[in-house]
Amino acid sequence: MTCIVAVTDGETVVMGGDSAAVHGLRLTVRNDRKVFLRSGGKAKMEWTFGFTTSFRMGQLIQYELELPEVDERDREDLFRFMVTKFIPKLRDCLKSGGWATKENEKEGGGVFIVGLLGKLFFIDGDFHVGVLNDPFVAVGCGDDLAKGSLYTSRGTKDLKKRVRLALLAAQRFSAGVREPFTIIESKYTKSA
Repeated sequence: MTCIVAVTDGETVVMGGDSAAVHGLRLTVRNDRKVFLRSGGKAKMEWTFGFTTSFRMGQLIQYELELPEVDERDREDLFRFMVTKFIPKLRDCLKSGGWATKENEKEGGGVFIVGLLGKLFFIDGDFHVGVLNDPFVAVGCGDDLAKGSLYTSRGTKDLKKRVRLALLAAQRFSAGVREPFTIIESKYTKSA
């Protein structure tokens, strides 16, 4: 199920997601969204999220996750911030929400994308934080199709158009991706 796509130019993050929920051969088109914006901390910093794996996990991230404060040191090393401050808050949230899993003494979560301060991060099922070399990322069953589209459209300046084209490519060739698409945007300027 799912295709979540995000692209950045270093200041603007555009993220899009489909509406499919798939279980075996059954497909449902959902009205609740897989991508959303949140503001967190005293500075009301804007975060973008897009999830796959579980609607329950996404609901916990959207409504229950306590977003950690981002201070000046964190801005200088946002990857470290995600690993040392964001992930512990996420693990606590998923545990208290009854969603985190534990197998062979290892905790597990789900897969999703975070956009923050013009940067993109993907969180994998073992809670590791990933950053790709490309200024885009996609997750879900349509991810490779979307990444191919994003790669070939890299000369296109319109980020929303790139995200929409990537989602359309994923829908065309994956049975687990369906419109309507939700596309969101957050902007970051260094003076903010």
